Amino acid sequence: MAGNNSLNAAIKAKQDEFYTQLDDISNELKYYKQHFKGKVVLCNCDDPYESNFFKYFALNFNQLGLKKLIATCYNGSPIAGDELPLLFEIEESEPKKIAYKVEITEVLDYNNDGAVNLADVQYLIQNDKNVLSLLKGNGDFRSQECIELLKEADIVVTNPPFSLFREFVAQLISYDKKFLVIGNQNAIHYKDIFTLIKDNKIWLGYKFGDMSFKVPEYFEPKATRYWVDENGQKWRSLGNVCWFTNLNIQKRQEEMILYKQFSSDEYPMYDNYEAINVDKTSEIPSDYTGIMGVPITFIDKYNPDQFEIIGTSTISMPKGAPYINGKRIYERVLIRNKKPQKP
Repeated sequence: MAGNNSLNAAIKAKQDEFYTQLDDISNELKYYKQHFKGKVVLCNCDDPYESNFFKYFALNFNQLGLKKLIATCYNGSPIAGDELPLLFEIEESEPKKIAYKVEITEVLDYNNDGAVNLADVQYLIQNDKNVLSLLKGNGDFRSQECIELLKEADIVVTNPPFSLFREFVAQLISYDKKFLVIGNQNAIHYKDIFTLIKDNKIWLGYKFGDMSFKVPEYFEPKATRYWVDENGQKWRSLGNVCWFTNLNIQKRQEEMILYKQFSSDEYPMYDNYEAINVDKTSEIPSDYTGIMGVPITFIDKYNPDQFEIIGTSTISMPKGAPYINGKRIYERVLIRNKKPQKP
């Protein structure tokens, strides 16, 4: 059984090798810059040889005013060296794929070209023996060695394995860490993740939708959302990606403009729950005071000052789904308007 579990874990890990583009990171992180001054940032699923998260924070170390940057990778990282051509001396008898950490407390203009760039980061890692070191274990974020680094960190920013997303977020919550991480929108449906959203312990960032990722050579071709570029690099795109965070952002204070009013003809009541059905988030009636069932995409627009989340149809409704005139419909988030307008 233990062998089967290890095999299943290895298969899932291979399916989780999605490498985030630098532009996608920059486009999201631009909304959070005020949170990083004087902070220790941990990228604990990020090989600096390949991770654009590490590259982003290393290149913007001074602009963000970071106190420290820590990045760790796990043993077996498949494309080490593809993104950041660093050098790391190991014995020929040792495995080429190794677990290590990088800890940076300053980034200077080492080549005196008038700017801090990737060449300076490369020089720093190659020449400062205190920056790059081997980990004793395999680099798994759940190992005690990596947990000690987590304890030191103020903010965690990374793209964790989708198959371990629940466990990853649970660890961050248990150690009371601030974070900004990429996840699949399907995670919103997970009971434990949804409960955190309902309790206003985590929420969604800005990007909600399609993102493209580099994937390793061993990835099998797909019929859709898969391509190989002119350099032979394989790519996958996912249409249901979003950022999860507990860092305060302006988006969270923006109220939805509600332009429709309630009518029983347009907003039928569910057969199995005392709530009305709303087919589109944009069509939430402004004057309804009771419970409403809205699409799961509502979470991307959720403002806790404007709405209260009651639950989901899966958790709260008999039969675990909403029904209208005997017909089952898609899952709904159950909400109440805190600021209903008078008709």
